[in-house]
Amino acid sequence: MNEVKNKLLINHFSTYLTDHRKEVLEQVLNFRTRHITLVLEEIYQPHNASAVIRTCECMGIQDIHFIENEVKYEVNKRVLKGSNKWIDLIKYKDKNAAATCFQHLKSQGYKILVTDPSPDGVSIHDVSIDTKIALVMGNELHGTSEFALSQADMKVFIPMYGFTESLNISVSAAICLNTLIPKLHKSEVNWQLSMEEKDEIRLRWVRKMMKRPEIMEREFLKTID
Repeated sequence: MNEVKNKLLINHFSTYLTDHRKEVLEQVLNFRTRHITLVLEEIYQPHNASAVIRTCECMGIQDIHFIENEVKYEVNKRVLKGSNKWIDLIKYKDKNAAATCFQHLKSQGYKILVTDPSPDGVSIHDVSIDTKIALVMGNELHGTSEFALSQADMKVFIPMYGFTESLNISVSAAICLNTLIPKLHKSEVNWQLSMEEKDEIRLRWVRKMMKRPEIMEREFLKTID
């Protein structure tokens, strides 16, 4: 029944959207993926985390996972530009936040790829996208933790050719995603969302496109109950 109700709600809300807006919504939804996700570990600078969120949204990533054992992510609205409205931010806040996060991701079939500049890793350009990928990025000062490295199925690095040993985290995320996403789109991997996922996200998105959606929804549901 909920599935039928949700479809009716989507159709109802959609009557208030222009054809162009509906077309853009469907186009964006068709490029959304959970085949690749990002994990941000103890990011303490709000503008960096917000820039990563904005990059992920632009590249079609639906989920971002935050490990917040000691550091809580703070929003920087000027950097986000509203991008956080369209993706799912999943936060782990207990004392074993990292372990909980990695356990959850592995149970969902993700391969844990931890970014690390050491030479014994694999270049991001050589990473296979045949399996689901959770790309872990550490904080600005210490990088990824020893625990994250111990949980890694693979260590990955971005090839660099200068004196400086690291990139800003938002730049690293952009380079990694701009390497992996085009490869994913060209592959035969089933990387798109399921129909059920699309319906659930579509309803959330059209609600966010409405003014006072809770009132509109309540009044509409009275007509079908």
